[in-house]
Amino acid sequence: MKIAFKIIFVFIIIVFTGCKKFLDRPPLTSETDETTWTSEEKLRLYANQYYPTFFTGYGNSYTTTGAPLVDFTNSDDMVVQGNQLNFTRAVPNSSIWSYTTIRSVNIMLDRIETKMSGVLTPAAKAHWLGIGRFFRAFRYSQLVQSYGDVPYYTREVYSNELEELYKPRTPRNEVMDGVYDDMKFAMQNVRLDDGDQNVNRYVVAGFVSRLALVEGTWQKYYYKNNVQAKKFLELAVQAADLVMTSGKYDINTDYKTLFTSKELKGNKECVLYRNYDPAAKVTHAIASYGNLAESTLNGPTSDLIKSYILTNGQVWQNPGALNASFSLDNMIVTRDSRFEATFYSKPSVLNRGSYYYITKFLPREVEKRTQVDLLGMPPEFTGDKNETDAPVLRYAEVLLNWIEAKVELDDLGGAAVTQNDIEKSVNKIRSRPLAAEAITRGVTKTAPLSLTALPADPSRDPEVSALLWEIRRERRMEFAFEIFRLADLRRWSKLKYMDNNLNPYLITGGWVNFQTQLPSVLVAANIGKVAVVSLTGTETVYNGTNAAAMTGFYKNIANVGRLPFLNQANINPYLTPVGIVQMDDYKARGYKLQQTQGWPQN
Repeated sequence: MKIAFKIIFVFIIIVFTGCKKFLDRPPLTSETDETTWTSEEKLRLYANQYYPTFFTGYGNSYTTTGAPLVDFTNSDDMVVQGNQLNFTRAVPNSSIWSYTTIRSVNIMLDRIETKMSGVLTPAAKAHWLGIGRFFRAFRYSQLVQSYGDVPYYTREVYSNELEELYKPRTPRNEVMDGVYDDMKFAMQNVRLDDGDQNVNRYVVAGFVSRLALVEGTWQKYYYKNNVQAKKFLELAVQAADLVMTSGKYDINTDYKTLFTSKELKGNKECVLYRNYDPAAKVTHAIASYGNLAESTLNGPTSDLIKSYILTNGQVWQNPGALNASFSLDNMIVTRDSRFEATFYSKPSVLNRGSYYYITKFLPREVEKRTQVDLLGMPPEFTGDKNETDAPVLRYAEVLLNWIEAKVELDDLGGAAVTQNDIEKSVNKIRSRPLAAEAITRGVTKTAPLSLTALPADPSRDPEVSALLWEIRRERRMEFAFEIFRLADLRRWSKLKYMDNNLNPYLITGGWVNFQTQLPSVLVAANIGKVAVVSLTGTETVYNGTNAAAMTGFYKNIANVGRLPFLNQANINPYLTPVGIVQMDDYKARGYKLQQTQGWPQN
């Protein structure tokens, strides 16, 4: 059966009582607890409810929560015209975790054991228990990444069990030990093949490589617990190995096509994708946010632009024989090929945050049709009519999870990283095919990364080794404007990279020669509103007479940095606080809900 991310409604969620605030009840349907667990097909339909939850892709219609480009604008990759997005700076009145998914998964796991013994074969039972435990592990991983300690439940909890409903937060390590066991079980028992677009063992392993890497690095850098770090980093390597040795996946598609194709079925770079189909009324809006026809406030920071490696494998400060200037034409031919595939080839005033327009999610043929042929915008790239498929889990991510975990393990007693490891991961990605249009523009593949000749980057964080710095750079280029950057900074304990006082290039955008490229901006109305910043940090504001000096990284004078969020009393930007209302509710019932670490314990 072809899974459908196209099934937007939930076929079955059982009617049970529960605590609405803390263990949210699933919605009611016509199915009952007696009729649901009577066949594997009904069990499959029950499990299908989790696909849109965990495998967001490009979202649905105008709902972009968890989708790339739009929902992840708060990082050092994105500048916003005006005020930069702030971190939470005070405990909210009412906000708490949702346990809807945990509750329904625990119900599923219980009913497989208690009601389906005569329905499922032993192998089918093990598979579906693995599916349930995979989704439970996924959700708990998300919860601890946000809150740290959270209540841990592995069974259905009823509304009259107040001791359970209002129990204290379970220590993170205890929760994640349970998650570890769930992950291991799923990797051993989920089917190798369960049909097209259904979760199989390789999908499970691919996501485990992500989730285990995240936990391992949280433990290493935030909690300073090397024992837990090693445990999860080793699991990340093991999980990625399972995918890599399967022979099912490869890096064989040009970069931009991965994000702009109407059909990803059969693409060996996609471990899992989300299919969009207007006939089934399942479409999205992500491509419309970068369709070169509509104005947007969000664009790349100068900091991101400077991070792209040169095609000879060097950094812009040490360019070798290449011209490392930041003019857009030059960057297209001298920077890693992912740069050309991510941005439009000319500065554009439609991108008001940066003047570099993000076209990573817009097909090349649409770009040509609208900007070269000057034909109208195809309707499917306006509004929420987009029908391009979304890569949910890419093989490139598995490779980068694998190599990062191996590098992190190197100083925790693991084996030293070898050049062969680099060839199988970073260099395999760098050797991906180039689009014909990119080759025509002069784009070339980036030189392989060599352990014996790592770039000497003057901007490297001295707390990070040269090799790890390059692995992290590779992630930044590969996943630009996807869903990872802010999460990466958190798990590395590097939110300081987003401090505007430490990095002024977070509120500036693309390099522009206004006099030759955007002369329409140099008008009286923009006097005192538009500026450029040089590579040495010198700021030049347009005054009406200095057009010749207006070359540099674009800065809108209205841009304002984030409010202070590091080393502030009772503010922890790494973990989310729970609401005062919830804490008071616990107290009123005779229980205590501890506030998240780093927030005021009222």
